[in-house]
Amino acid sequence: MKIICIARNYSAHATEMNNPRPVQPVFFLKPDSSLLLNNRPFFYPDFSTDIQYETEVVIKISRLGKNISTRFAGRYFNEVALGIDFTARDLQRKCIGEGLPWEIAKGFDQAAVLSKFINKNEIPVNIAFHLDVNGKTVQRGNTEDMLFSFNELISYLSGYMTLKIGDLIYTGTPAGVGTVKINDRLEGYIGEKKMLDFIIK
Repeated sequence: MKIICIARNYSAHATEMNNPRPVQPVFFLKPDSSLLLNNRPFFYPDFSTDIQYETEVVIKISRLGKNISTRFAGRYFNEVALGIDFTARDLQRKCIGEGLPWEIAKGFDQAAVLSKFINKNEIPVNIAFHLDVNGKTVQRGNTEDMLFSFNELISYLSGYMTLKIGDLIYTGTPAGVGTVKINDRLEGYIGEKKMLDFIIK
């Protein structure tokens, strides 16, 4: 199972990170050992002092596919979830500054928070989502604002790697990323449906 994460898929987030708007999808991978499921606590790692949340809609691949046409890509997923791509921003900045890969900042244990999945037919085509930290909304997004749609992402990714049943695609985060602290409570929503509720320890 692959965890494929899309970077800079919302213009406002690219701007807040001082990155250019991409002309094609930008992606990186996380190992399956980074998954954090069932609203278990996130334990703040000792190698970073700047862990940041990035709230994202996640789609799960339901069919084996390679070189999938955008036109038919919607047939390759049936469920969506809410996820958080935790990032050790201090490590990421250091790696970027030194011209190094930055998987170390993205692929650590518990760095891919994932809610339960819901059928895509139970929610609108354009998915509104938001994250609250300690009861205050800190991120709000809608998939209609993505630079590259679900279908475009599936088609693009499948041109480089075979997509397998169970593969996860974290589809990018809107503006508003920020740092978490020990004892913070994070609650994530798709529409008004609570999908995530966990503590930083």
